[in-house]
Amino acid sequence: SLFGPGSHTRATILRTTLSCCPAARSHCVLAMSLPAPWTDVFAEAERLKSTHLRTLLQDQARNDSMFVRCGDVTLDYSRERVDGAAMDKLIALAKAADVEGKRKKMYEGVKINETEGRPVLHTALRAPRDAEILVDGVNVVPEVWKVLDAMKAFTDKVRAGEWTGYTGKALTDVVAIGIGGSYLGVEFVYEALRTDPEAAAAAAGRRVRFLANVDPIDVKRALEGLSAETTLVVIVSKTFTTAETMLNARTVKEWLIKELGSPDCIAKHVAACSTALDKTAAFGIDSKNVFGFWDWVGGRFSCWSAVGVLALSLQYGFDLIMKFHEGGRDMDTHFRTAPPTENLPMIMGLLSVWNVSILKHEGCAVLPYCQALTRFVAHIQQLDMESNGKRVTMDGSDVPVGTGAIYFGEPGTNGQHSFYQLMHQGRVIPAEFIGFSASQNPVELPGEPVSNHDELMSNFFAQPDALALGKTAEELKAEGVPEKLVAHKTFPGDRPSLSLLLPVCNAYYLGQLLALYEHRTAVQGWVWDINSFDQWGVQLGKVLATQVREYLTEARKREGDDSKFLKPTAKLLKKYLES
Repeated sequence: SLFGPGSHTRATILRTTLSCCPAARSHCVLAMSLPAPWTDVFAEAERLKSTHLRTLLQDQARNDSMFVRCGDVTLDYSRERVDGAAMDKLIALAKAADVEGKRKKMYEGVKINETEGRPVLHTALRAPRDAEILVDGVNVVPEVWKVLDAMKAFTDKVRAGEWTGYTGKALTDVVAIGIGGSYLGVEFVYEALRTDPEAAAAAAGRRVRFLANVDPIDVKRALEGLSAETTLVVIVSKTFTTAETMLNARTVKEWLIKELGSPDCIAKHVAACSTALDKTAAFGIDSKNVFGFWDWVGGRFSCWSAVGVLALSLQYGFDLIMKFHEGGRDMDTHFRTAPPTENLPMIMGLLSVWNVSILKHEGCAVLPYCQALTRFVAHIQQLDMESNGKRVTMDGSDVPVGTGAIYFGEPGTNGQHSFYQLMHQGRVIPAEFIGFSASQNPVELPGEPVSNHDELMSNFFAQPDALALGKTAEELKAEGVPEKLVAHKTFPGDRPSLSLLLPVCNAYYLGQLLALYEHRTAVQGWVWDINSFDQWGVQLGKVLATQVREYLTEARKREGDDSKFLKPTAKLLKKYLES
């Protein structure tokens, strides 16, 4: 660990000192016995703390150095509260944390997910057919392509009407059942492509519904308006034991049997993404329609696997989804080969560490100025918060700095009329703006001064400047604002942000965008020396839910014993059962 022995004691002192001594926070941090790379970065924050972004943005050489490209993807981070010297120290911190070495191990299939004893190889899911990536001496790429080829064959047959339902009708509707990583990334890509002209043409006459929540209301909404005769169900569960997913799967299975009149319909109307062939067979699924994935694929990184490819290919066609893979693959190459000062995932990851650990901002607003990215932020919430919501380093000691941010966001301009008020005049929340040069659906009305997309993008360009520069009392007074309103209309500014500009929201650039955020997430974890690829934090609630489930089963028979629960929980359970 970069933090070394004694980090638990230092972390305790650090938290106590900072909570009791906010006025001297920066000094207290620097006084701690953190490793030199960290204290060097804290020193840069101390140096810059009284320098407003208005001042930093006057340095054009600095601004130019923060305009970085990967192909046609442009990153502008000149509105972050850093300068060249601070970035040098952040890059030195990454070097001290061996980020490049850890990245190399990830690409090579080393088992860097140490707590689960697994490699981390979502990059292999989008690797070219002739690549070689070894796990325990075996090249996994041919297995990846074996599954991809099988999915192409199956989805092509379904889309062509060669694979039909139990009554002989074409299967035009898909219900994808999965939760968490088996749902969020897939839905993000589905929604992002819905209004892409090429994808929309490929999806003509087809529908996809997602069923994730175990709430029976979600079942009703997913099945509403569908005919069982034309519906194909895709169940996503590696072990075929995920409680919520399997209850939903059994519920939809009953619907199919009721509507079609025979259990024999399941083999024609259900496919699965799973490795539990015995359980899928017991469910009634044809083994040829079960598509596997591997334990080196983390759920939140899995939309590149059968988890996402199957449903997305049924909707948009396999070839188009391979363009999504191509975009991710090109970002993988950029991340692996670009020097740190030109490496988009490296820069964004280090800036996140700067904002979270050094400047102690606890939130991050992801703001896509594109309605097609309506589910992007929900996916990034899981990607980053499940990955980096950790409190201990790889050796089990406390991380002596803050890790992970609270991610939220909404497509612009909707967010501007919702939570931007707080961002401008309330809390300081670093922001990440995402925009596209061209719209999926360009509209230009006669007589209007700008196109609809230019109207949208006017806000994309204006908001980062407004957050950075603010508006002073002097400027307001010069404009004749009444004295009693000056304080209310003053904007402090100095709110950090970065901007990403891509050409258009299509399959290829979506692949680049998602892979960028995946690698950005990993960079943060490697700097913090945490395991970004496990998720033990989701387990405890599941265990307790099992106890509640067992109790409810008995309580419905008037036999339950609630003594094992907290008194408030038992009381609330009693109230629940009264209904």
